[in-house]
Amino acid sequence: MHVNLEGIMASTLLGHLGRWLEAVYPPVCALCGDAGMRGLDLCVGCLAELPRLRFPCPCCGRPLPEAAGGRPCGRCLRRPPVYAAVYAPYRYAAPVDRLIAEFKFRGRLANARLLGELLRRAALEDGRVPPPLLIPVPLHPQRLRTRGYNQAVELARPLARTFGAHLDVDCVRRLRATLPQMSLPAARRRANVRGVFAMRAGRRLTGSVAIIDDVMTTGATVEELARVLRRAGASSVEVWSFARAGQARKP
Repeated sequence: MHVNLEGIMASTLLGHLGRWLEAVYPPVCALCGDAGMRGLDLCVGCLAELPRLRFPCPCCGRPLPEAAGGRPCGRCLRRPPVYAAVYAPYRYAAPVDRLIAEFKFRGRLANARLLGELLRRAALEDGRVPPPLLIPVPLHPQRLRTRGYNQAVELARPLARTFGAHLDVDCVRRLRATLPQMSLPAARRRANVRGVFAMRAGRRLTGSVAIIDDVMTTGATVEELARVLRRAGASSVEVWSFARAGQARKP
């Protein structure tokens, strides 16, 4: 039996380093400022207040009433999305919206560790395993320079480490800068992102992939990206998002 000694040693060193850093810089709750939990910048009380999404549509991930019984929502029955499924463990509601806004728009990169860890823990708790290839929604270079980081990439890192998935940050490019989707009415969001993504020259895909994003609202962005990935050879596309907005219609 082959034993990966280098991997074991690296994991052990990282574990020691993490414990040392926590001893020197103990976790602090990102919401209330009290002492955080081990390995998490949230206190027990604030963690309990995060709105988990318990009854999503299995296709688009929109919240459904428990009585729907796991069946697809009315939208997906009428017009199935290009992507196969959505995993979004949290609802886009207070205080999740605050954590994402501070991370995405106010330069609070420390929230990257928190949100990535929460997404990783939720996947383990829910028994979800991402596809072997993770593709974060790309930013336009201009926006990436302004923000300094791509929030979707930061969310994907803990998933890649835990599940051994490959994180590809370069196979898709954003062809033009677009208006922020959340600043537009739902009717304009599809037109805003139409034709905005393209595969890098010569890149082809095989097997299933996961699109990684911070929050999914109408789904226009990930549907456009999923269409590009399917044309490039992906057999199926899942969407993994930290939070899901909206409300699904009953079947």
